[in-house]
Amino acid sequence: MTAPVDLRGLHLHLDCASGIAGDMTLGALLDLGVPEQVVRDAIAAVGLAPGRLSVRRVVKGGIAAVDVKVDTAGAGWGEAANAHSHRHDHGHSHDHSHDHSHDHSHDHSHDHSHDHGHDHGHGHSHDHGHGREHSHDHGHDHSHEHSHDHGHDHGHEHSHEHSHEHSHDHGHDHGHEHHHYGELRARIVAAPLPEATRARALDIFDRVAAAEAALHGVDVATVAFHEVGAIDSVIDIVGTAAALAFLAPVSVTCVEVAMGHGTIRCAHGVLPVPSPAALEILRRAGGVITDGGLARELTTPTGAAILAHAVTAWAPAPTGVPVAVGWGAGDADFRDRPNVTRAMVVAPAGAAETLWQLDANLDDLSPELVAHAIDHALAAGAVDAWLTPITMKKGRAAVTVSALVSGAARAAVVDALVRETSTIGVRYRPVERTVLARAVVEVDTEHGPIPLKVARDTAGAVVNVAPEHDACVAVANRVGVPLKQVYLAALAAWHRRGG
Repeated sequence: MTAPVDLRGLHLHLDCASGIAGDMTLGALLDLGVPEQVVRDAIAAVGLAPGRLSVRRVVKGGIAAVDVKVDTAGAGWGEAANAHSHRHDHGHSHDHSHDHSHDHSHDHSHDHSHDHGHDHGHGHSHDHGHGREHSHDHGHDHSHEHSHDHGHDHGHEHSHEHSHEHSHDHGHDHGHEHHHYGELRARIVAAPLPEATRARALDIFDRVAAAEAALHGVDVATVAFHEVGAIDSVIDIVGTAAALAFLAPVSVTCVEVAMGHGTIRCAHGVLPVPSPAALEILRRAGGVITDGGLARELTTPTGAAILAHAVTAWAPAPTGVPVAVGWGAGDADFRDRPNVTRAMVVAPAGAAETLWQLDANLDDLSPELVAHAIDHALAAGAVDAWLTPITMKKGRAAVTVSALVSGAARAAVVDALVRETSTIGVRYRPVERTVLARAVVEVDTEHGPIPLKVARDTAGAVVNVAPEHDACVAVANRVGVPLKQVYLAALAAWHRRGG
């Protein structure tokens, strides 16, 4: 974490020079400053023990980063209520990389050779979940979540070559149960998740399943994940969805994502890198890819789906103030770069601007018509408009109607004032103002969601929060409570989130 400021409602930028996977994204967002409890609560909501998630700091290629691991051994769905201290629930420094350097040649009868040379640790779930035998020889090093469908007879020689840091404790219980995507989706739909988290998780999962279904010619609902892959993928996707929902970025950018090159071996034979599912997901989303210069798979289907879901523009980060930076680690060590994904929150830079102030004095116009003129000045392009009581010659009570406008809108607003008032002239002069960065953030209240306008200083610190008036009026009218109570509920919800 790099800055003690509120990160919500700003711009999020992702750098993927070493590719992206679900665990790397989640690590980067946690390092950025998303509260770990937000993620653990979401994991518990879908019926998995929060202690399955291990979070620790590592150094990759000279860059300090957050490394996320998922323990896939043991019970499974519905365990959250029973899980407590025996799972590594509070141990940020628990190393779940149980060093599977022993040879898993279980010598069962048929050769399943999952030669997973991938070192990103938590990736035994290549999400090819189409219910087929997926013996990927992934020579990549990502802890990605491609659900290798172990839906085979487990009499095989399990030559996993776990000499890499394979920190998912698979428990090596080869009686993997299968979960079709329709079942996993129903779990997420029924889970007591915040609506924003649920919507994001479903969209990410839907993209993975749709690509797999299209590639393998099956129905989306029948795309299958084995038990290990299902747990791994659900934790990565739901955790990342919860983190993104917490941040609620107004926009997300990524210039391009490194995919890698070479081949992977699976049950269907030798396939090219980028992996077919990851490439299909990004193709459908209009993503921008680059090779990355490494002969290995760099981007997994889940990583690709997260980008497809979140990115609003494939472009450089906008001009602004960087307020926080997070790094998410993979397990492999690359010779030419740190094996990390970077996330950055950017606040708009406060800036001075020159506008025009228009003024017209009125001593003979009905108050009803003056108010009407204000509305028309705003509709014509005024940034702001107001009335000031004055006393004119002969002691007449009067008002000055004023408007703040850009140079481009000045003529249109002058025309509106002349047309809608009794003035026979409008004065104008240049003025300067400094504008704070602001964003709209939505909070959940007992009356429903309410947007607030959040203003920040040049350092990115929140200096003012105000509920949006029109939205509060609509909510008050709908639920039948006083407007002031809606205002208070919105501000209370903001402060509960740590604003």
